[in-house]
Amino acid sequence: MIDIRQGRLYSNYLTGIGWKVERIQEINYFIRPFPLAGSVLKIQRPEEIRMDKIKKLQKKYRVFQTIIEPRNALDAKYVASMGFKLTNSPYLPSKTLQIDLTLPAGKLTKKLSKDARYALRKTEGVKTRTFSARELGQFGKIWKNAVGMKRYVPPLNHLMRLKHCFREKCLFTADEGSASGAVFLYDEGLAYYWQAFTGVRGRKALSQYKIIWEGLLWAKRMGAKIFDFEGIYDERFPNKSWLGFTHFKKSFGGYTVEYPGCFKQNRFPFK
Repeated sequence: MIDIRQGRLYSNYLTGIGWKVERIQEINYFIRPFPLAGSVLKIQRPEEIRMDKIKKLQKKYRVFQTIIEPRNALDAKYVASMGFKLTNSPYLPSKTLQIDLTLPAGKLTKKLSKDARYALRKTEGVKTRTFSARELGQFGKIWKNAVGMKRYVPPLNHLMRLKHCFREKCLFTADEGSASGAVFLYDEGLAYYWQAFTGVRGRKALSQYKIIWEGLLWAKRMGAKIFDFEGIYDERFPNKSWLGFTHFKKSFGGYTVEYPGCFKQNRFPFK
């Protein structure tokens, strides 16, 4: 199964929010132009590293920085041999947690930790709702009210573009009472816990447990084989702020998946 960033739906989404996308032989190449300076080229977890295509795009778009995030150690070794340097901080989560959705719902329940089972029992009466494209402005307001000014909230046009591109494969859901919510995406057999927010009331009510569980069941109904939590704490690239939600995510079971990290190459002047 390919990473969501290598699918057509995601490439259409990025095109709609200001990126240029070249899709060559089923590989997405994302280009961010900067007036006068040139462009940044980004390739994220492609099925194959095609350096000949990359060099052509570097020349075409006057690329001053190329970012590659390989899928596996072999691709990482090849990228490093081509002069790319491993960065201290990846763009994509370098370690994640995945759940096998081919298991029956009963077995998924058994894999939950004691804390997660308790939280789901406690939130049985909590009501959640999904948001249509017309209601995304309201969803964005709930998100902002929950996190305040301390965290980034995508602008409304980004949320609407995401819904426009993924349509029924995109789920916006929130618990109105405690200001917790999440965005789930699905494509090519993989479902993602894409983005989420929880306010003070949400943390006390434990409502994010119910939101994730409902997202898991939605993904299973959509036909997803794997549910990806889109990032947990990685000791290789430590960010202590990730420790808390990593413990939370691991309470749902699953297995860890590691990626090599992010590699960059700067080119001054353009060649």
